[in-house]
Amino acid sequence: MPIELKMPALSPTMEEGTLAKWLIKEGDTVASGDILAEIETDKATMEFEAVDEGKVLKILVAEGSDGVKVGTPIAMIGEEGEEGGVAGAATAPAQAPAPADTDKEQPSPGQPAAGGSYAPTAAPPAPGGGETPTAPASPAQSGGGDGDTGYRPPPIPKGEPAARANDSARIKASPLARRLAEAQGIDLSTITGSGPGGRIVRADLGDKGGGRPSQVQPAAAPAPALQPQASQVDPGEIPHEAVKLSNMRKTIARRLTESKQQVPHIYLTVDVQLDRLLKLRAELNDGLASRGVKLSVNDMLIKALALALIEVPECNVSFAGDTLIKYSRADISVAVSIPGGLITPIIAGANDKTLSKISTEMGELAGRAKEGKLQPHEYQGGTASLSNMGMFGIKQFEAVINPPQGMIMAIGAGEKRPFVIADSLQIATVMSATGSFDHRAIDGADGARLMQAFRALCERPMGLVA
Repeated sequence: MPIELKMPALSPTMEEGTLAKWLIKEGDTVASGDILAEIETDKATMEFEAVDEGKVLKILVAEGSDGVKVGTPIAMIGEEGEEGGVAGAATAPAQAPAPADTDKEQPSPGQPAAGGSYAPTAAPPAPGGGETPTAPASPAQSGGGDGDTGYRPPPIPKGEPAARANDSARIKASPLARRLAEAQGIDLSTITGSGPGGRIVRADLGDKGGGRPSQVQPAAAPAPALQPQASQVDPGEIPHEAVKLSNMRKTIARRLTESKQQVPHIYLTVDVQLDRLLKLRAELNDGLASRGVKLSVNDMLIKALALALIEVPECNVSFAGDTLIKYSRADISVAVSIPGGLITPIIAGANDKTLSKISTEMGELAGRAKEGKLQPHEYQGGTASLSNMGMFGIKQFEAVINPPQGMIMAIGAGEKRPFVIADSLQIATVMSATGSFDHRAIDGADGARLMQAFRALCERPMGLVA
């Protein structure tokens, strides 16, 4: 019996994906564990493994297709000699025959004997960080579900709307109903089927089809108010190019819009003197050179934020409706710019890791992030985030919180500024750091204590290596 391969849910927030590349072709024999395809999610390109063995009977979704919904059949495998085609009776549940006097007709040569459309079988579907990111947990995005075959919608009971797909041929309707609808200009996607499995029959077409009044499917409910709304832009005669949004950019737009609309942000800024930290960094790099490790300022700031969160646990939290989640470990999501967007690989337990370990781990994660090779558990989660734009010369900015995290630290450039030291005006290397806090979960006073702890660790950096 042929087996459907469906677009898998490779992350908790994945609703659709891009079938980037097939690694098999029709006629190939595959075994459990074989890599079948590369699928692009909103954050990374992931491998899709076979969980069954057999011969590839039919590839249903072409390589390069984007916007493929989770649960959509993308290929068929089965035993030698079985038919591939679009999934049909082999996977659809047994159905009672249609009423004999309303819709039955003998098929003409070459015509299928029934509607020929597919009713998918049921299987259950299989959280997350990143300033852009990513959101609900499943396999991939929170560490579970790699290789999951994805969500399979349940069969449609009698009386519910007919199954729909990207083309009208996939709507469940009898041959007679199809011909009558075509002749009368009736859009089958607006009709509720009353036949077995939600199949549209002649009677459902109403007066135009010679049956009872049609049941037009009600218009879809308007999109929730919090969904990002597309702007109506008329470029007129201005030379321009319309670029289709990638899955990553769509997720960035959705997540950040939700954050700004739902999370009451409070911003707190401190100026941090960096001269001691820069001196310690130079000394540590001299000692680490033989091990091939070179610390960056960012590595030290990751450690400082992690220790500050442990020192002020009231800020190492997530707001969850009527519950406040308090974390006992500081997992720092670090914003990394990659082609097409932003991703936030996580340094888990940064409060307990050495600076050299943080540096090595961050370099490896950032490299794989830019190649799109991070695993979901490596960028989904985190208890707080750090975003550093100092390398671009940005003096100060306010970052958007990445829910469900409760805060994010925005780091500006370290620069020479006039600075009061021991009651005298001197020149010092100073950076501005701004914490964005979820005011539902974190009071302003607690946020201020975190900023003080962060500044103290940066200005007395021996605490980072103790």
